[in-house]
Amino acid sequence: METDLPGHAIAGYKAIVSRFGWAYGELMEGAMEEGMGKSDYNRIEQAMTFMATGQPSLEEVAAHVHLSPFHFQRMFCRWAGTTPKRFLQALTLERGKRRLEEAHSLMDVSHSIGLSGSSRLHDHFVSLEAVTPGEYRSQGMNLAIQYGFHETPLGRILVAATNRGICRLEFLDYRSPEDVLADLHKDWPRATLARNDQATSQVIDGLFRAQADWQRGPVSLHVVGTNFQVAVWRALLRIPSGKLTSYSQIARAMGTPRASRAVGNAIGANPVALLVPCHRVIQQSGAMGGYRWGGPKKLMVQTWESLRSEPADV
Repeated sequence: METDLPGHAIAGYKAIVSRFGWAYGELMEGAMEEGMGKSDYNRIEQAMTFMATGQPSLEEVAAHVHLSPFHFQRMFCRWAGTTPKRFLQALTLERGKRRLEEAHSLMDVSHSIGLSGSSRLHDHFVSLEAVTPGEYRSQGMNLAIQYGFHETPLGRILVAATNRGICRLEFLDYRSPEDVLADLHKDWPRATLARNDQATSQVIDGLFRAQADWQRGPVSLHVVGTNFQVAVWRALLRIPSGKLTSYSQIARAMGTPRASRAVGNAIGANPVALLVPCHRVIQQSGAMGGYRWGGPKKLMVQTWESLRSEPADV
């Protein structure tokens, strides 16, 4: 379904509404029919971002988006199919669970992220393949890359793929499509880039459809990176869905216990969001840590992943 939403509109948490029995397409159609314009979507986005930074009251959130509490609650419910209070509870629960469980989960996953572990994400195998030295030297000569832009429950995303796998999956919250494509061209300077939203939509369908529909074969990634970066990205694939680990534990699991900073740099260079789950890595202290696409987005993805794996409570 085509919409005229801004590229980052309602970046946060659209998938959470499925927890309350709503289908994303139905919500979008209903909102359009009821006359929700760009200003409404911008307000909801601002409200969600504001809620993700703390535990504000309804009155505080409403004031933040320059609405009365009554009108804000009505707008939020119309869009999300749930109340601001329940939405905030989902975020707060996730933060609380993370704080309570971090001492255990950071230890529990240390074995799973060992290089002998299996690579799994959302019950869907992901295989990561780096470019060969010859491909690196040729800079993508004779290589065709298809890319597309897609609205998703987590915001607007660029997906790009070669004939061997996905080479980039990036959020567009703070960067223009032109800047992201420039980076893609920098990685593959002699490749041919062609926009094909229909072809890349299969990746989005696989990520955001119901889990029961995921069993369609492995997802292949085809990335450019140093040997160390690729090793770190492969280690990330072994963190179980919904679990968290630390930069230092990744370093220890790789046999380089003093390389936490280098691990963090490699994680920050991850070119494939979501499928290479860099959002599952936090600081040893329990602090969120950095994220290539911003701290609020990191919390957003963690919450989406957690609620997606749990049964609805309605």
